[in-house]
Amino acid sequence: MFKTIITKDYDEMSEKAFEVIKELIGEKPNCVLGLATGSSPIGLYERMVADHKTNGTSYKDVTTFNLDEYCDLPKSHPESYYSFMNKNLFSGLDIPSANIHIPEDGADKEAKCQEYNQLMAGCEMDLQVLGIGTNGHIGFNEPGASFDAETNVVTLKESTRQDNARFFDSIDDVPTQAITMGIGTIMKARKILVLASGEKKADAISEMINGPITNEMPASILQNHSDVVVIIDEKAASKL
Repeated sequence: MFKTIITKDYDEMSEKAFEVIKELIGEKPNCVLGLATGSSPIGLYERMVADHKTNGTSYKDVTTFNLDEYCDLPKSHPESYYSFMNKNLFSGLDIPSANIHIPEDGADKEAKCQEYNQLMAGCEMDLQVLGIGTNGHIGFNEPGASFDAETNVVTLKESTRQDNARFFDSIDDVPTQAITMGIGTIMKARKILVLASGEKKADAISEMINGPITNEMPASILQNHSDVVVIIDEKAASKL
């Protein structure tokens, strides 16, 4: 079931998203958060850090699991999701490093996937933050992904690589594979928060909410979840 909140712009979207996180932290200081990367949640993360520094809101008992990570990209690379999360969130909060989990690439990628599944096995995700790709992917679960999958290695669609090329020197530098939390795992979260802004996301948002449930539009499976908050700006909502 969707609760859709349409905001004027990206800043208001980020503020509304922060209100959801702040309420959860107040109710359950030891909550488990599923976190996303990309441009959509940056404003949310900025507000979490500012609130921690200004108001002393503590995240010391929070546990986090990130959705995904590129394959064949060193952690030290500025566009790795390890670097992204440390730059945009973790360096500004008091979450112990032992409580922070991000998928890891390695020589045996399948083994790394199983390790991540085992880490999450004993945890119930209280809130999963999601962006949405222009092709409807959530995490890096591209069109055609299984709705039952756990953490797995995926080959990125060309449209996804093109969308992410702006962060790299050229399209040739964008990885071709990623490790991602599967849709089956995402759907187990108690609450899901979807963030999107901009006209480029309008088609995907419309299909997610009003289209048929099909793995060619992976986000459409969220129609079957009992508690999804969708916070989008007016441009992303323009085709609803």
